[in-house]
Amino acid sequence: MEIDEIVKIIKKQILEECSKKQKIRVEASGRHIHLSKEDAEKLFGVGYEFQVLKELSQPGQYAYKERVRLIGPKGIIDGVVILGPCRNKTQVELSVTDTRALGIEPVLRESGDADKTPGIYISNLDKMIKIDSGVIVAKNHIHMTEKDAEKLNLKDRQLVKVKILNTLRPVIFEDVIVRVNNNFDLSVHLDYDEANACLLNKDSYGEIYE
Repeated sequence: MEIDEIVKIIKKQILEECSKKQKIRVEASGRHIHLSKEDAEKLFGVGYEFQVLKELSQPGQYAYKERVRLIGPKGIIDGVVILGPCRNKTQVELSVTDTRALGIEPVLRESGDADKTPGIYISNLDKMIKIDSGVIVAKNHIHMTEKDAEKLNLKDRQLVKVKILNTLRPVIFEDVIVRVNNNFDLSVHLDYDEANACLLNKDSYGEIYE
């Protein structure tokens, strides 16, 4: 068999294999805060009802119109969006760039795993609270349902590689956590530092490599 013919066969196999991969929506998640009910009442008053600005891609999650200020040892960040509904414990999710601007150690954690992480001051006008822990740089992850996981032959908590495509700077992210829950909607979540690193745009998408 001629070399040119072998190359054509290999190319065909590669194209067929690529066509089997599912294109997955990729979203950039900006800095935000999840407030506990107790902390929300300290900052906004007992019985305060937040105003929903928009629903997020994940069902039952939404952004409020209200904003808070973060005060760190070296800097301040205003206009931090609050995501609802309230959680059991207040958690702040930032990029590494944000933590450096505030003067806080960047601690990479999965959302919800905030023990022994840095604290910060949070204010709303003349009201201010301090949390002793809860500031994290969220690990990138993939939301999916059980049906999605079965189709993609993946399991909850599995670590995979995700290649970001249809961008001027394709990037492969390693150790991306698979999170399976039937309340989820299939999507890859990156923070703004990661999104900027791969020049993410509205037409970009991800493909999973185990």
